[in-house]
Amino acid sequence: MQFIIQRDLLIESIQHVMKAISARVTIPILTGIKIEATAEGIKLTGSDSDISIESFIPKEEEGIENVEISKNGSIVVQAKYFPDIIRKLPLKTVEISTDDHFQVTIKSGGAEFHLNGQDAVEYPQLPIFKPENSFELKNDLLKNLIKQTVFAVSTVETRPILTGVNMKVEDHFLDFVATDSHRLASRKIPLDQANEKVNFSNVIIPGKSLTELNKILDDNEETITISVTENQILFQTKNLYFLSRLLDGNYPETARLIPEQSKTIVYAKTKELLQAIDRASLLAKENRNNVVKLQTKGNNEIEISSNTPEVGQVTEDVKTESIEGEELKISFSAKYMIDALKTIEEDRVKIEFTGAMRPFIMRPMDNEFILQLILPVRTY
Repeated sequence: MQFIIQRDLLIESIQHVMKAISARVTIPILTGIKIEATAEGIKLTGSDSDISIESFIPKEEEGIENVEISKNGSIVVQAKYFPDIIRKLPLKTVEISTDDHFQVTIKSGGAEFHLNGQDAVEYPQLPIFKPENSFELKNDLLKNLIKQTVFAVSTVETRPILTGVNMKVEDHFLDFVATDSHRLASRKIPLDQANEKVNFSNVIIPGKSLTELNKILDDNEETITISVTENQILFQTKNLYFLSRLLDGNYPETARLIPEQSKTIVYAKTKELLQAIDRASLLAKENRNNVVKLQTKGNNEIEISSNTPEVGQVTEDVKTESIEGEELKISFSAKYMIDALKTIEEDRVKIEFTGAMRPFIMRPMDNEFILQLILPVRTY
């Protein structure tokens, strides 16, 4: 194998595939990066057997030559050293070649490195997906779906199923749901007619996989294809192939957690409410749950307060747009509330309460497809 490549493009691809490489893997070859040179371009692969990422650098793009390939071939290089070497090379181009003994030579300007490689034949093959259970989304839309739900997955391994996001397609809607049993985040989008035949309900994607995917995806209008099999999911763009295993088991029936009627409704400006809760949480950091209280008052005002005996207390009156229904006093985790409000990108938020000890829900005022649910905290 022998090729000359633009160093910046190679660095970008390395950064992508490194997100799938873990020091904890038990299969030695997976501690490396697989590099493949073909007539079409250069493909890099990283995997920890839970996540696999392939990044492709086309030989030529929009009339610009990215790679000059003299000899096809493949090799696995040590992920511990290869990225740093490439990053610190002196010139904008780098030449990489291998010999029959899996020795890798890296040249750039006057710098020359020789690394021991491994035979790429031993690297696990990634599966080929059948297109029947596939659908397409725009990159920016998928990034939004992830951002508005993944923060609510559980970080505790006691219930592994809750460390994932449940993706389901029902009635021509794609729905992402995440819960850690104290809060829930849901985001729905209508699917277009091209995706009408797709149907699945119990696809649970590890939160970790979605977080890594979100870092790699460009925030643009380009299309990403999502394909699902029994135990894996594939996200595929023009030059990226992101494969993740799915979590085993049945996701809890979350629809029944969402209250159907409310006793108190508060309409407020998202940013003002977020900032007030953020300020109140400054003194609540000491107590375990970071608890903040909300109390409705006359004159369309709510009082946000926090009291930690050993630190001090804070109260702030916040003007709302309107308050409907019964008077209310409720306590909740400031962190959960801040996380939820941050995902609501619209200016105004509607919060529906069904009493001091019942879960409450938040939605943007003009968007029924985003929902955040939070369980209150019992304070005596």
